[in-house]
Amino acid sequence: MLYENIRKLRKLRHLSQVELAECLHVSKQCVSNWENDNILPSVEMLVKIAKFFGVSTDALLGIETHNTVCVDGLTEEEVDHIKLFIADLKHARGVE
Repeated sequence: MLYENIRKLRKLRHLSQVELAECLHVSKQCVSNWENDNILPSVEMLVKIAKFFGVSTDALLGIETHNTVCVDGLTEEEVDHIKLFIADLKHARGVE
């Protein structure tokens, strides 16, 4: 599950393995090994990956059953805009 989540989050950010490796100060081979489920990142690296993608370590590990959005550093007005956007998307898809 972890390897799938790292790959999914990387692709959502439109990053190559090389680019993610540079952001995390590791080799491309490390990222490749994580995504191919060959090795696991250290606990410290797991926290760093979660912070980079703005998700919890539980979400990264596949423990959380719901999605979260990190809004740290945003103004209350910006958070309200995000909430409205999410509500509009749900309404458009018939999900409430």
